[in-house]
Amino acid sequence: MLDNLFNLVKQSAGDAIVNNPAIPNEKNEEVIAEASNSITGGLQGLLSQGGLKDVLKMFGGQDGGVENSNVTRQISGGFVQNLMDKFGLDNQSAGNVANSVVPNVLSSLVQKTNDSNDKSFDIQSLFNNLSGGKTAGINLQGLLSKVKGGALDLDGDGDTDMQDLLSVFNKGGNSGGGLMDKVKGLFGS
Repeated sequence: MLDNLFNLVKQSAGDAIVNNPAIPNEKNEEVIAEASNSITGGLQGLLSQGGLKDVLKMFGGQDGGVENSNVTRQISGGFVQNLMDKFGLDNQSAGNVANSVVPNVLSSLVQKTNDSNDKSFDIQSLFNNLSGGKTAGINLQGLLSKVKGGALDLDGDGDTDMQDLLSVFNKGGNSGGGLMDKVKGLFGS
């Protein structure tokens, strides 16, 4: 799964990395690997720090699209810092690379996970890999379908929040424990 992510980064590297005069040609593969690590690490960090809602909203097409999502902004910021620290790029050059690569890769990732005919990525396997298995037992495809359909705005406030997601697991009187605790753990609550 993570090899497929590296290949997505490589496909998006074109002008932003490979044909970029700010990045020496002998560093292209390292920068591509850093982009892949930044995206993977950024998604892992978000999931481990309670950002499941933001990640699901991005994959569900909410949050203003991939380019404007909180997820993209956070991952891009981390990638910019890594480019400056590890490769000596100035802030503007690093920002140009990140602003080209990260949204393109995340858009492709979202498109591939939402395409039932594309078996290179599926949302459940991706999240299980990124969360170290903590999302096993959570029907992420079902949650994603509800996010896309707007069915998770159960409190009528115009957004999908933790209470909306948790209410899915409370149906039938489950007041906590097991799966409920797992979901709360993903949200950092």
